[in-house]
Amino acid sequence: MLNKFLGYFSKDIGIDLGTANTLVYVRGRGIVINEPSVVAINQKTSQIVAIGAEAKRMVGRTPAQISATRPLVAGVVSDFEVTEEMLKYFIRKVHADTYSVFARPRVVIGIPSGVTEVEKRAVEDAAKNAGAREVYLVEEPMAAAIGVRLPVQEAIGSMIVDIGGGTTDIAVISLGGIVVAKNLRIAGDKLNDDIIRFARDEFKLLLGERTAEDIKIAIGSAHELAEPMEAPMRGRDLITGLPKEIIVDDADIRRALRHSIYLLVHAIRATIEQTPPELVADIMHRGIILVGGGSLLRGLDTLIGEETKIPVRVSEDPLTAVVRGTGIILEDIDSLREVLARTDFEKVPT
Repeated sequence: MLNKFLGYFSKDIGIDLGTANTLVYVRGRGIVINEPSVVAINQKTSQIVAIGAEAKRMVGRTPAQISATRPLVAGVVSDFEVTEEMLKYFIRKVHADTYSVFARPRVVIGIPSGVTEVEKRAVEDAAKNAGAREVYLVEEPMAAAIGVRLPVQEAIGSMIVDIGGGTTDIAVISLGGIVVAKNLRIAGDKLNDDIIRFARDEFKLLLGERTAEDIKIAIGSAHELAEPMEAPMRGRDLITGLPKEIIVDDADIRRALRHSIYLLVHAIRATIEQTPPELVADIMHRGIILVGGGSLLRGLDTLIGEETKIPVRVSEDPLTAVVRGTGIILEDIDSLREVLARTDFEKVPT
């Protein structure tokens, strides 16, 4: 009864709780928050200094006692207390113009496919401790498929590849469920690490994570480009210890990313090989849909298309596909209840 009363003061929200970024959808308003999943903590006092965009600006620029960290690793909770504080921050921000002290929203949260019951429980408990009165979990590829308006509840095969910051989810969906799925830890962060390693091995140059990401966005590609591209690579010379700048081109970065891209394409092919023939026929007709920030890597859709012999397209606004899906579920949760992730701990009597 109390929860129902508090619901009048609350705005139901959908959350794409990503390794790199967290997006929040508010029912009736759309996407209202898109901030990095970063929390800055004072190690001496254990107090949280900043969350989100403000904390991201501190990465690599903090004094010894302040550390800017990500509370999620590969899409799952690695630091329960910090994740809880981050969710509290986002829920408070959504309810800033209301009586936020009474806010008890219903929350739909996207989680990677294939996570364990313990990891599901960690996300649910963190959200409830942050103030949610009801928590629904949905696997991210399912949420992304709903977000790009694929017919997930029909007897039609749809294939979606969600390339995020920490993980890539590959899934074939039909009749409201995931038929075949693969989850691998090759995504945006791994590509950044590849560039850092390449700069160290090839040029004896130490790069920061943000610099590597900027280079990936500026000239990164998975397939040969029609027009060559160049960008400056700035870091610390490992031999002299002094600042150094070199110019790299798209072929250099493609070479740095080659192995990870190969593993990603191989996983997509392996998923297709495990898919029932009738669904493969649907996918050949409808194509593979790419979502997530990693899908914006130049030429990735072309390379996957060449390797799988199936049409591939990047969805419109791929960065928000998952959170849009959670929003659609919020708007009509009764008819979409079957797509929610099952949790075994719900069935255990307490």
